[in-house]
Amino acid sequence: MPGSAEEFKQFRLYMDEGLDFLELHLNDDEINKFYSFYLKLIEVNKYMNLTAITGLKECVFKHFIDSLSIVRILPSLKDKKISIIDIGTGAGFPSIPIALAFKECNIYALDSLNKRIKFINDVKEELKLKNISAYHGRAEDYAFKSGFRDGFELVVSRAVANLSTLSEYCLPFIHINSTFIAYKSDKCLQEIKNSKTALEILGGKIELTDNFTLPYEEAGRSLVKIKKVRQTPQKYPRKAGIASKTPL
Repeated sequence: MPGSAEEFKQFRLYMDEGLDFLELHLNDDEINKFYSFYLKLIEVNKYMNLTAITGLKECVFKHFIDSLSIVRILPSLKDKKISIIDIGTGAGFPSIPIALAFKECNIYALDSLNKRIKFINDVKEELKLKNISAYHGRAEDYAFKSGFRDGFELVVSRAVANLSTLSEYCLPFIHINSTFIAYKSDKCLQEIKNSKTALEILGGKIELTDNFTLPYEEAGRSLVKIKKVRQTPQKYPRKAGIASKTPL
């Protein structure tokens, strides 16, 4: 269902403000595709539980701008060809915004619920996105597939899990000297401390934590940048459910 001219005008104002905050430029076609994605998300969400965030302003900042905030610590995404996998992508965050904004990147979106993968594929077809592929399955299984283990330069995740668990899911997908970015709230300090043992086992090392507050938002955000410095032992990730129940 098409949106109104007034709604698009407001959408554009919010997007421009958020992009200015990130010092990121998108052209008119890219902005239009973000709006089409927003309309698709809201329409499908009426009969499929994709997101609890449906307001125009909240969707722009909490989904779109938050997803794109990765450029705060990886500005090279603007110009660099890079292979990225998004673990637990949900309704396509951050995978779809990254694919829309950074056409040189090749994005793999992985989620355990097939309805979400179908939604992402529908968005891909509707917006004619050539740089994103969606896969249905669990990280615990795909991490052992040829081409996936050690197969990426960057792994990202906004999934709701503690950093120890996310690290076990994510680090096997990237090769040594590559990067894992975890999207977190600003209250992740204890999570970071608790992840020390897991990162030591899995071959990861925290390089930096970027704390910031998005426009119009009261709650802060954090991007945790982890470098893979050693090979992840072949036995990780453990079988489905173990990492979340008994974190390293």
